[in-house]
Amino acid sequence: LQLVESGGGLVQPGGSLRVSCQASGDLSTYYSIGWFRQAPGKEREGVACITTINDRTYYADSEKGRFTISRDNAKNTVVLQMNSLKPEDTAVYYCAADPSVRSRCRFWPDDYESWGQGTQVTVSS
Repeated sequence: LQLVESGGGLVQPGGSLRVSCQASGDLSTYYSIGWFRQAPGKEREGVACITTINDRTYYADSEKGRFTISRDNAKNTVVLQMNSLKPEDTAVYYCAADPSVRSRCRFWPDDYESWGQGTQVTVSS
């Protein structure tokens, strides 16, 4: 499975951005899809994830209420809608797929494989 992120860019604080993760194959063969981000000098951190069996979603605490993850089965795409963006959201955003069945999707990078190349999101005035 290959994943390709797109949709990043420059946005002002308080603005919105929508990033997409396009899969080369059927996402339902994986247990979950996660969005992560990595800012310069910081570790990669989980932002949101969605299970493919029932589209259950989970968010990191700092993203709850601002970000929404969703899946388009027909297009094999997972989208991350980001609202009320802050300068601290600036990072490279990655999507990845977790092949293992778990009680829930998690924000541990080691759970995931098939990482995309990332898309840069910059929040600045």
